[in-house]
Amino acid sequence: MLAGRRGYAVPIDVTDVPEAHRFEARVDGELAGFIRYRVRPEAIELIHTEVLPAFEGKGIGSALVRRTLDDIRGRGMKIIPTCPFVTGYLQRHPAEADLVLATG
Repeated sequence: MLAGRRGYAVPIDVTDVPEAHRFEARVDGELAGFIRYRVRPEAIELIHTEVLPAFEGKGIGSALVRRTLDDIRGRGMKIIPTCPFVTGYLQRHPAEADLVLATG
């Protein structure tokens, strides 16, 4: 369960849908948002996050990013965060910075 800004709880399921190149967030089976990605040889590039209008303001986007990062971490992979929403999340959660592919 996830507490939204308006004070109510929202059950959210996040799954990788490889054929669509995205992680999807669903609430009661209904698509609530997604993160599009590209698999690169060295990392997964997170390119776009979208929360559908009916689900905005409920913490779906942050939960989606958090669970996506958990999944990628579990695979032992790194990320390339080109999505502004993901970049903002990483700035607010510096403990996740180890997932970002170092460029040099």
